[in-house]
Amino acid sequence: MSPIPDTFSLGKENRVLVTAGASGIGRAIADLLIAHGAKVHICDVDDRHLEDFKKAHPTHGATKADVSNESDVDRLFDDVKQKLGGLDALINNAGIAGPTGKVEDLDPIEWKRTLDICLTGQFLCARRAVPLIKSAGGGSLVNLSSAAGRFGYAFRTPYAAAKWGVIGFTQSLAKELGPDNIRVNAILPGIVEGPRMTNVIKARAEQTGVSYAEMEKTYLDRVSMRRMVTAGDVAGTVLFLLSAAGRHISGQSLGVDGNVETL
Repeated sequence: MSPIPDTFSLGKENRVLVTAGASGIGRAIADLLIAHGAKVHICDVDDRHLEDFKKAHPTHGATKADVSNESDVDRLFDDVKQKLGGLDALINNAGIAGPTGKVEDLDPIEWKRTLDICLTGQFLCARRAVPLIKSAGGGSLVNLSSAAGRFGYAFRTPYAAAKWGVIGFTQSLAKELGPDNIRVNAILPGIVEGPRMTNVIKARAEQTGVSYAEMEKTYLDRVSMRRMVTAGDVAGTVLFLLSAAGRHISGQSLGVDGNVETL
């Protein structure tokens, strides 16, 4: 009897760039891919977290870069080519929460920065990554969207607009790049444990004049499973999409959210 193939294997060589990979969801993704044999390069803007990553993974690459800055992205890809020699997958993880407030009160500068990082940053990285992935014979792009990219999100319109844009970007690229054996998918996390979500709940609680506990319950009551997901849950989905098991999955928006019913 022939051995059962490991359908969740990443294969012999899988060179992966993870943006904002030094902490949070990005770090969980990088750690998991490295544990499964991938060659990983990350970027981030936080010096302390970058140093922590380098200490934990001295044989893997790290670049300080802001994905919304074109010259930073160019420098990042110079490092990727030097360190990895090519690329098989891009994980477009970088993003910010953006401001919380009524549309008439939002600062246009904050609106623009949210879209620049959450959406334009994915474009800037993809335009540099795709030629490398084509040269490798194909591969995968995974773009981080959000449950806000499916439902909309009152009082967080910059973030929701950017995350809806990510889904359109993903589906368009899946059609464009499929003939080149490149799969493109989006992951839509819901309420993810961690400092960013804590700050979002705190800001909304202060705005509406209720306690943090009350606002947290309001958020969780909108989730069928009544609990938050973890960065590890998102990382596991990325691993699946990059593995042989995900070889025919493209153009999809995968919710990793305990079934968020509304926002």
